[in-house]
Amino acid sequence: MLDDAQDDSHDDIHPLFAGAPKTTEFRKLRKRIIRDTREAIERYGMVERGARWLVCLSGGKDSYTLLAALTELQWRGLLPVEILACNLDQGQPGFPATVLPEFLERMGVPHRIEYQDTYSIVMDKVPQGRTMCALCSRLRRANLYRVAREEGCSAVVLGHHRDDMLETFFLNLFHGGKIATMPPKLLNDEGDLFLYRPLAHVAEADCEKFASAMNYPIIPCDLCGSQDGLQRQQIKRMLDEWESRSPGRRQKMFTALSQVRPSHMLDPALFDFAGLAPRVAPDEGNSNDLPDAH
Repeated sequence: MLDDAQDDSHDDIHPLFAGAPKTTEFRKLRKRIIRDTREAIERYGMVERGARWLVCLSGGKDSYTLLAALTELQWRGLLPVEILACNLDQGQPGFPATVLPEFLERMGVPHRIEYQDTYSIVMDKVPQGRTMCALCSRLRRANLYRVAREEGCSAVVLGHHRDDMLETFFLNLFHGGKIATMPPKLLNDEGDLFLYRPLAHVAEADCEKFASAMNYPIIPCDLCGSQDGLQRQQIKRMLDEWESRSPGRRQKMFTALSQVRPSHMLDPALFDFAGLAPRVAPDEGNSNDLPDAH
């Protein structure tokens, strides 16, 4: 469990975020993000005191929000780990390679910039018109695990949020034929590194509002993000429509993911349906339970 010596009821803020809006709305937003992040870290047992985390920074709104939330929790004494920010420059043409190093230097955040031209591999291997996300993600993950080992980190930390997890759930449901999503905590196949998603409880809309209010230098993904017709985008539009018709629907569905009842699903690997039997009935032949015969 995290140390409760401090909480986020303070009105001050880490020097990293000097210049943040002073509005009540922004303070509520920041505290909500911090609270939701802390809740996920505690609920899923992410902290080993004194550990070192490789916090992955892509330059998108989600990873900026992740870095901000973890840095503030660390500063308040609520996250007793060492943070090393890492950006993997994948060699995409036109990628503004100086933006993140300059930002991290200016903010005094320990970091490592790793260059690996995975872009050329993806473009060579994926047929034209096919989505590139799967291969790109595998190559990126392999390099991040390698960097984590080289830096003595125990965990790779990603900026996936609540909406990413919901979208993945429906992608698996509609296209994969399985009930699964992104887990907030995962042990890699080699068993030597954790993968954490501390923004598991944070809404995408909050990440967007926060990053915009902080005026972070957002770097768009021009590889997979530019492709039309992605299944994830279709799912996102579906969820947007549901949310517009029934506000709060996203949160209700996300809550359902943490309240699974195996006995009311269909997977015999999760519940022993074959072994299900009625409770033993009283022995109706027991004469002690009957009135005396005349």
